[in-house]
Amino acid sequence: MNSIISSEDMPYALVTGSSRGLGADIARELASRGFNLLLVALPDEDLNSFTTTLADKYGIICKYFETDFTRPESVYDVALWAGKQGKVTILINNAGIGGTRAFDDASPEYIDSIIQTNIRTTSLLTRLMLPELKKNERAYILNISSMASFTPVAYKTVYPASKAFIWSFSRGLYEELRGTPVFVSVIHPGPMKTNSDVTRRIEKQGFFGQMGLIPTAKIARIAVTGLLNNDSLMIPGMVNKLNWVLMKILPVWLRLSLLSAVIKRELHDEPGVPSNLNIKVS
Repeated sequence: MNSIISSEDMPYALVTGSSRGLGADIARELASRGFNLLLVALPDEDLNSFTTTLADKYGIICKYFETDFTRPESVYDVALWAGKQGKVTILINNAGIGGTRAFDDASPEYIDSIIQTNIRTTSLLTRLMLPELKKNERAYILNISSMASFTPVAYKTVYPASKAFIWSFSRGLYEELRGTPVFVSVIHPGPMKTNSDVTRRIEKQGFFGQMGLIPTAKIARIAVTGLLNNDSLMIPGMVNKLNWVLMKILPVWLRLSLLSAVIKRELHDEPGVPSNLNIKVS
């Protein structure tokens, strides 16, 4: 006789940066596979409505927590909240900030926000959730890096460096946790049209800036499938795989010059429109 597993018996997946873009599509993909969800995003991004929609459509339990990861205490708040909800078997570190700005034009607050969200939140939330994840027979951590992690880029400077940290952190942790119940994976998406502002910036880059462009729903499917199949390093799409090989072959001075020339196009906004300094959910 087949037993029926209710949503109350299913484990939770904790997803940060989950109100839009890739994070929202990862939430949808997990929900479609029957996972209960703990969603985290900034305030005032209609997360309440999104959780209700997912719960109604997929018959899962979906809870949310609104916070700003640039607040130092926020990551502790999220971990404490998540630990009280139920069995958490998946952690998706998706929240991230990016933008384009000459380094000396960027405010210290902007630079700090990238470091706080991309580096501090990912590493610290992972550490805080690890004891909970280890309680399970099998658990998963997925960190969202970027193709930008494989090379420095002018006019972004801190963002590619932060994503290189995610890559290095993930690979080291994967090796460290071998032999434990926790599997660690990292994915490196190329450009993604996650919102109108990011779309505008990508289109300003021209043809080269849109190479490797894949819809976020497809990347989410690749990410979740690969994670559950124990794929520790994911580079979605043949174009991105080719770019990865090229970046390993080309000398750093050449790829730095070529990519920076493309990115510099984003700085030439229409009169009166400031260069992007907004949050990007990666």
